[in-house]
Amino acid sequence: MGGRRSVDVCDYVRDMKASGTAFALHIGCDSQNHRSHTVYVTTVVFRFPRAGAHVIYRKEKVPKILDMWTKLWGETERSVALAHLLREEVGARVEQIDLDFNTDPAHPSNKVLSASAGYVQSLGFQSGAKPGLLMAAWAADALCQ
Repeated sequence: MGGRRSVDVCDYVRDMKASGTAFALHIGCDSQNHRSHTVYVTTVVFRFPRAGAHVIYRKEKVPKILDMWTKLWGETERSVALAHLLREEVGARVEQIDLDFNTDPAHPSNKVLSASAGYVQSLGFQSGAKPGLLMAAWAADALCQ
């Protein structure tokens, strides 16, 4: 997950599709508040059957968002926008949008899960949530640090 090469996500996914390599696309986003700003990292994970994965990502800084609902809904919006872009512009099938929210009501992110999962599914995408396997959300979390 190193490197700093800048790519156009649509061109990149088109090239991956054209290569003939089998993969499943997973999309996720995570956010983290820092001293004066919030960082969002949105990831595209190319999952290769029995051969690992490859990650590309976008990192953005925005003015600090203190409201948890607004910050987490921003993760949903970014993931959905990217999945929609790839479906419409590239004809790519997104296997899953990883929501970095917990199914356990004891966790604050659970308050956003129902609305986010419903939104994702209403647009024709599958969603995953913690404690499930969330490759794209895990990658976004690691890159947010």
